[in-house]
Amino acid sequence: MPMKYSAKKLHIKMRKILMNSIYTIGFTGKTAEKFFSLLRTSNASRIIDVRLNNVSQLAGFTKRDDFKYFIKEIIHWDYFYMPEYAPTQDILQDYKKKKINWQNYTERYINLLDARKIIEHIDYNIIIGGVLLCSENDPQYCHRRLLAEYIQKHNNNIEIVHLK
Repeated sequence: MPMKYSAKKLHIKMRKILMNSIYTIGFTGKTAEKFFSLLRTSNASRIIDVRLNNVSQLAGFTKRDDFKYFIKEIIHWDYFYMPEYAPTQDILQDYKKKKINWQNYTERYINLLDARKIIEHIDYNIIIGGVLLCSENDPQYCHRRLLAEYIQKHNNNIEIVHLK
């Protein structure tokens, strides 16, 4: 028999779930309209830019200074740039140049997070309810998914929501 909740208990349960979520999004392959609609309709409240390179012309509408303006003006969110969550240039280039495979990339990135002691320094007031931003369209092969899962591994009360 299904468990029944009062409206108040259901609201509290849903609020707890939403309050403990980390969201992720990639901008590649999305129009600005689609991208900002996904953000607006999520239950997130801030952007956390975890890209190593956020000032490249290839970033399009997510180029750092323009993007900070768009985020504030379009959806009224705060923008945080957290390069400590990005892979190193060496790791990223080795993967892009196919010197390492995804498994090697994953291992090196997780080792980097460990070495940086990310969990000891994480500000959950920023992370929870935030959207981890990177370029990759699919989170399957992106460090933002690895980061979200790494945080979740150390705090199993966190739900990961990939905005697609």
